[in-house]
Amino acid sequence: MYTNEPYLLELLQEAQRVTPAALEDAKHKKKSQETTIQALLSLNLLTDEMIAETLAENAGMDYVDLKRLDLNPAVALRVPADVAVRFRIVPVAEGHGSLVIAVTDPLDFDALDSVRHVLSVEPEFVVASDSAIKQRQLDFYASQLDAEQISKLDADAIAVSEGAGGEGGDAPIIKMVYQILQEAYQNRASDIHIEPTEKEMRVRYRIDGSLHKVQSHPLRLLPSIVSRIKIMTGTMAISEKRLPQDGRIQAKFGAGDLDLRVSTVPTSCGESIVMRILDKSSLTIGLPQLGFFSDDQATFEELIRLPDGIILVTGPTGSGKTTTLYACLNSINKPDRKIITVEDPVEYLLSGINQVQVKESIGMSFAAALRAILRQAPNIIMIGEIRDLETASIAINASLTGHLVFSTLHTNDAPSAVARLADIGVKKFLIASAVRSIMAQRLVRFICKDCAQPGEISLKDIRALRLTEEQLSKAEIRQGAGCRTCRMTGYKGRKGCFEIFNIDEEVRLLINGDESTSGLRKRARELGMRTLREDGVRKVLSGMTTASEVIRVTMADND
Repeated sequence: MYTNEPYLLELLQEAQRVTPAALEDAKHKKKSQETTIQALLSLNLLTDEMIAETLAENAGMDYVDLKRLDLNPAVALRVPADVAVRFRIVPVAEGHGSLVIAVTDPLDFDALDSVRHVLSVEPEFVVASDSAIKQRQLDFYASQLDAEQISKLDADAIAVSEGAGGEGGDAPIIKMVYQILQEAYQNRASDIHIEPTEKEMRVRYRIDGSLHKVQSHPLRLLPSIVSRIKIMTGTMAISEKRLPQDGRIQAKFGAGDLDLRVSTVPTSCGESIVMRILDKSSLTIGLPQLGFFSDDQATFEELIRLPDGIILVTGPTGSGKTTTLYACLNSINKPDRKIITVEDPVEYLLSGINQVQVKESIGMSFAAALRAILRQAPNIIMIGEIRDLETASIAINASLTGHLVFSTLHTNDAPSAVARLADIGVKKFLIASAVRSIMAQRLVRFICKDCAQPGEISLKDIRALRLTEEQLSKAEIRQGAGCRTCRMTGYKGRKGCFEIFNIDEEVRLLINGDESTSGLRKRARELGMRTLREDGVRKVLSGMTTASEVIRVTMADND
């Protein structure tokens, strides 16, 4: 961290900023990877401002508190980002042919000489604290640094802030944002909502599909919190508060990596931020973990191993469609198959699979990407979503020329997907020829295993689910009592309810004959299709979830 730590420790003792007792305490309590200076900081026996003041006094340089200075970004940009980060410096002022540069360690003479050599002017050096310099580097250079550099700067700034007790300037804001992200990660949240209201800033986490208010803060903190999060993305403009923006954050918490998709929207009370936590566990999830019963899983495994055709997964936003597609690709990803995906956005990098990012702003639409990847001779194609006739037409042509195509649609149930494709302009005979199967899905919360206990089902729920006495006599009804593991909700984790609509020869004839959605649904039921509600009932009777949960997320069957 510092070039000459033994000498620095002597200086700190001489300046009476570190006592011999504190020094001994730090040496005994420091972790295996820590230096004594780092241990002093983490134990709150020293601050990096005290280090900077001591070094400045020893070197005969001025000490500057960067947290209190209003710096000009144009001055900072006179030094390239990689030079500033490499030598731990930041320019603070200019004048009379010179450049005033704040340094972390004036004892690092090699670094000072290198800075003189790189710059075209003779610099004047001042000393600032390590955390303040790193924070200013994030402020000025984030857009020019790669994700690894930003992550390291951010982690160092947070570590020093925490060691220093979070005092002064931006340190409390850094710590607050860090704690929000860490708490969301620990509570298995899928989204973080930071929202301004008339009187406060509200923080909510979406856990297992439900929003929970976890914090509230004074509204005056919102601009600093928003700016901090924008800085962490490295791409979002801090000064732009009138237009929506999108970005991405990659952070590390202990052994876990956190990948967040950030969205800001201006509201009447200030900017609202939503951060979607991208769960990397979905990268390796298999079909058994989706929530299939063995019979449905066997059916679906046969479908995804077909040589060609289209397989559609339908449902509203947040129903787990992308996770299901990833599980399909993981299951069939073999060295002898070429798999290409077209996504908006590419959420995760899948090993052994070619993934294409849609960029509408430069003309890289779903349709344009699909036309290009078909020249790459893939065996299997995954399209994030079929949104228009052009995309649907190319997907259908690909399926009819020997490709297996996976995609998603937004429909309420499986048979409705036929009408949806027809609505966007696809001919019925093409739908009948190309589509092999349509699977609708919803996510239901599963009962927490740590507090599960025998439960009861109300007469009202029995009627809503149309349960028979025979079904109830064999049922294992359970419920969660509530515990610390599930935040007293009785639920932990979500899995799917599924409705699989296979397109066989009889159904093809019905589609070609312009059969209505209700007619298709009725015939599919006669051929053995289990509805979302019926699959949910099976999960209630097996003690996996509750009747109220299935009623909440699935529609009653009209027949």
